[in-house]
Amino acid sequence: MHCTEPSAAEWITASELPWQQLVRFGPADFQAYARLRFIPDPTSEGESENDAPIPDGRLSETEQLQLVLTVLRIHSRTPQDLYFCFWEGVWHSAVTGSKVDVPNRSYLLFRGHATELGEWGTSASETQGRRPESPDPAFIWPADHAWCVANDIDPHWAGIGASNEAIGQLMADPRLDIVLTDPTLDQPYYR
Repeated sequence: MHCTEPSAAEWITASELPWQQLVRFGPADFQAYARLRFIPDPTSEGESENDAPIPDGRLSETEQLQLVLTVLRIHSRTPQDLYFCFWEGVWHSAVTGSKVDVPNRSYLLFRGHATELGEWGTSASETQGRRPESPDPAFIWPADHAWCVANDIDPHWAGIGASNEAIGQLMADPRLDIVLTDPTLDQPYYR
């Protein structure tokens, strides 16, 4: 559901991190950071995402995010009280709600449960009788700020900030392609 309390996102909007680091990894001060790779990293200079080898049976981005949330929820004292920011550009213009701004990005803020991932959308009356495809959120975090998933619109991966234990548990799941990273360094990207 739409969140009417934009203050819930202040830990993101008040961050003084460089905007690229913020939208790719979320706020600072987590014990560990990792990247959830939706497709493999590029292997050569100038490689396009269209050239990336996608393994058979690879889960969709939404399915991968659902698995990540299944693990991360047990590392929060508020596992059923989650916040979601959706990039403003993915919603039909009739959708309203609290707006959250960071440099170079604007989002709409929602509050809900992890089970709602992939089910977001607007009512039929807001979209002239058609339900849009549900976008993936740009940020997901629990009310207790125990972790943050940042899924910016440009990279082929989502950034995760959490405890060492949570990141280790994610890395141990063979269905996920998770690599440790330092959010202050340049990350692989496709041209």
